[in-house]
Amino acid sequence: MKKIVSAAVLFAALTSAPAFAAPVAYKVDPGHLSVAFIVNHLGFSNLIGRFNTASGDVSFDKDAVDKSSVSMTIDAASVDTNHAKRDEHLRSPDFFNVKEFPKLTFKSTKIVKTGEKTGTLTGDFTMLGVTKPVTLTVTFNKEGVSPATKLETVGFSARGTLKRTDFGMKYGAPYISDDIELLVEAEATK
Repeated sequence: MKKIVSAAVLFAALTSAPAFAAPVAYKVDPGHLSVAFIVNHLGFSNLIGRFNTASGDVSFDKDAVDKSSVSMTIDAASVDTNHAKRDEHLRSPDFFNVKEFPKLTFKSTKIVKTGEKTGTLTGDFTMLGVTKPVTLTVTFNKEGVSPATKLETVGFSARGTLKRTDFGMKYGAPYISDDIELLVEAEATK
């Protein structure tokens, strides 16, 4: 009789234990996504550029951030520095070589929570056929139903730096800065 009672107590404990939330799948909203970069030009100024076409997926677990993940794909030909001649040069083999390498990709490998709304996001970044780890600092901005779309939405800001020569983009270095500052602002919906 004791074994039956013990089994019943164990079964009750297991079935009444709180369920752990799983990561929630979101799609990055291309209408609320900015992927930008800053590069120093000959020491005279900092040029700001962006990519106009990108997409991505976010799997977000606010209770266990380390279980979350991010992936993004950027259309290299969508590079835009507000100067047509320079943008054509950036699409050439000197820089992004968009005919041979049309996409830039990022796939997270590790997320670490560093504060109430902050963390680091490390992932494999691929550019010009070369894959290297890149770490971004991330701020979780907000979660909730967007009054604009009526959809469940999460928002993030990410910042980081990479060395373009690590990926084989050597044209103009060191006069055109090797260190490229990255800025990403994203909203994702489910």
